Amino acid sequence: MRGFDLRNRHFDGLVNTPGLMWLGQNTNHLSPHPAVTEAMIASIRAEGYHAYAPPAGLEELRELILQDLGLDPAQASVLVTDGAVEALYTACRDLSVPGGTFVTTDPGWKWPMAFAKASGASVVEIPIYKPENGYKLTVDQLAAAVDERTRIIYLVDPNNPLGTCHTAEEIAAFTDIARRHGAYFVHDCTYRHFADAHSLAAHCYPERTITIYSFSKWLGLAGMRLGALVAHPEVLERLAMAPPNNLGSNIVSQRGAIAGLRHREAWFPQVNQCQRRNQAEIVRAAASVPGLEVVNYPSQANLLVMECVGAGVTPEALCQAYREEGIMIRQGTYHTATFGHRFVKISTTVPPAWADRFCELLPSRVERARQLKDLPALF
Repeated sequence: MRGFDLRNRHFDGLVNTPGLMWLGQNTNHLSPHPAVTEAMIASIRAEGYHAYAPPAGLEELRELILQDLGLDPAQASVLVTDGAVEALYTACRDLSVPGGTFVTTDPGWKWPMAFAKASGASVVEIPIYKPENGYKLTVDQLAAAVDERTRIIYLVDPNNPLGTCHTAEEIAAFTDIARRHGAYFVHDCTYRHFADAHSLAAHCYPERTITIYSFSKWLGLAGMRLGALVAHPEVLERLAMAPPNNLGSNIVSQRGAIAGLRHREAWFPQVNQCQRRNQAEIVRAAASVPGLEVVNYPSQANLLVMECVGAGVTPEALCQAYREEGIMIRQGTYHTATFGHRFVKISTTVPPAWADRFCELLPSRVERARQLKDLPALF
């Protein structure tokens, strides 16, 4: 069986497992505001899905995204996409060039690197899995990695999987580096709603910052595939000339997203409170098992990195041990070949009962992981 088919079969098995507890993909499994589901059901009942959506998204949704980001419509425009990953594909494929470099962090998210490589770019990964750096990119590291060949600087902020978040001063320094070299700054803000404070690069460098926006994490519409690319109108004009989808994104999910943005302030604080509660319980459980350690707590995203190398188990074995109990967590190698042997990633926007079950099973799952051999492929 080919690798792509094997990967698909793996995820098909996950989505078709009744009662699976999803603690590995950072998706939000907490119930949305009732207005969100009501808006989507109303759209279906009205059979609005027969028509294509506007190519750049419903105007109301575009306006609400800019309002949520606090960006000036004179300096930023919105392209609604089929998930944030399509926004990343559009930016990274269109703006990367043969011979240019694509600078990012290690760990980070692997797919934008693949998109850039497909356009002939060389990828430069800056190692940030360092406690002395606070597990995040430093200004000196970025300055040393960027030169006249750099076409794109890609930053996930807050970071996936580490959950670290950059200060306003750091963002300003990063964008100064990008401006000096004429590079685009792709600011992947998928997890910004979970941070105590978040600073947008677009405020510092509006002319060449591309902000990536997602509805999969904070609103929980992962399966509905909805995100956005936000950029200066001149940049967006170029990127919108030949997008992967020129017929508009899912009209039903756009209706739900509008309702989500309109009711976010009344609903989302409870979501973040719940996931911070789950973080605390996981940290407490990890402290009771010798060799386990949670990195960067509290996380500024809806996830935690838990080192298991000190406990003498591999991430893959621990993932499989939990899979036997109907819980999905993710191995570190999904994010980084260099540091992935050290940790697993655990998502925290889940019902408290799921997090508590993870914690209850942790000692026995570590013991079980030590016994496992001939592990199945994980993706």
